[in-house]
Amino acid sequence: MTQQMDRHTPIFAIAAAAELAEMHPQTLRQYDRIGLVSPQRTSGNTRRYSLHDVERLREVARLSAEGLSLEGIRRVLQLEDRVAELQDRVRELERALSNEVLSRPERRVFAAGTAGEVISMRRGARVRRSAEVVVWRPGTDQR
Repeated sequence: MTQQMDRHTPIFAIAAAAELAEMHPQTLRQYDRIGLVSPQRTSGNTRRYSLHDVERLREVARLSAEGLSLEGIRRVLQLEDRVAELQDRVRELERALSNEVLSRPERRVFAAGTAGEVISMRRGARVRRSAEVVVWRPGTDQR
């Protein structure tokens, strides 16, 4: 079976990864212990780094050079990972929306109800508006 390689494929031993990241191998071991970079392990329990891991090591070095503590770096990396997850989710939702629009051309997806909910409507239809009047007086609590 042929395995596809990508930037997450663990191919570098610790010495090669350290050289690519321009760090000492002991630094990579420390970063692994504290969870900044978590390489995969072989069946013999040796570390194997991917291109993604090497990029992350370089990012750690850059943030460290800017004066961030290791804990600060860990938090920045967590937030960057979360942003990437959310970007993936947005792309997933955009694909689902596109598929919905293509599969149901007679429907419109982006109508908002009075409570902010999304309402699927026929093309050309309008959301019924409320005729309520709200009076606002500055400086008074109207609850």
